[in-house]
Amino acid sequence: MNNSGYDHHRTILKNRANGYEKNGKSFINAPFLDMSLPYAAGSLYSTVEDLYLWDQSLYTNQLLSKENMDLVFTPYIDGYAYGWGIGKELIGNKSDSTLVNEHQGGINGFHKIISRIPSDKNLVVLLNNTGGAPLSEMKNAINGILYGTAYKMPKKSLAIELMNIILEKGIQSGIEEFNKLKTSDTYSLIEDDMNTIGYQFLQGEKVKEAIAVFQLNVQEFSASANAYDSLGELYMKDENKQLAIKNYKKAVELNADNPNAIEMLKVLEAK
Repeated sequence: MNNSGYDHHRTILKNRANGYEKNGKSFINAPFLDMSLPYAAGSLYSTVEDLYLWDQSLYTNQLLSKENMDLVFTPYIDGYAYGWGIGKELIGNKSDSTLVNEHQGGINGFHKIISRIPSDKNLVVLLNNTGGAPLSEMKNAINGILYGTAYKMPKKSLAIELMNIILEKGIQSGIEEFNKLKTSDTYSLIEDDMNTIGYQFLQGEKVKEAIAVFQLNVQEFSASANAYDSLGELYMKDENKQLAIKNYKKAVELNADNPNAIEMLKVLEAK
């Protein structure tokens, strides 16, 4: 693995990818983060070729003894092992569920998924540097191709489309188009995508636009404590104490262990 290592901002790496984020129809540089800081949560760099070599070594005892390798892939909490989600999925034309080892995640400007099918030694690795992409849908489509079964093409992000419309035509047009397009087969509606563009509007000091996005997120994901927590934050930014308290209370109602909402309620109710 000659193209993998622990990233340090000061080190010059040939062909190192930069991280970007969607901003309407264009891209912007992702907020700066010294990639040496996140440790296991994002400090490694690699390539798909190197990750394939690493994956294949996991079928041997080159890296760890058999006993330790078994520990790595044994789920302990809710199907989660040492860095791997372990579960079974119906894949291709197989009649029974197939064991899959998978991990995905993201950090400023980057998003990735690595999915292993140990029974066939098949591997899907997707590395993205635009801040987010429908990687799970892409992985499922690739598995469809690998196993010769029907698959669906990944859908466009409705959140990105919403951002484009708001930037071009305003908030009201964005809301109207969103409500028309949310049932379309062309778009997928993902809570995290909505959260991302809401905060992008906030970073651009477009508070009203951000509030509109988070209101739609609450509308569509009414069981999400995080959606209400984010909307509460925006109402705080807009100096609307009453609505901020209302949404933070809803966040706590949905998740009694939400530390941010609990702390913000203490601050707001003390004023």
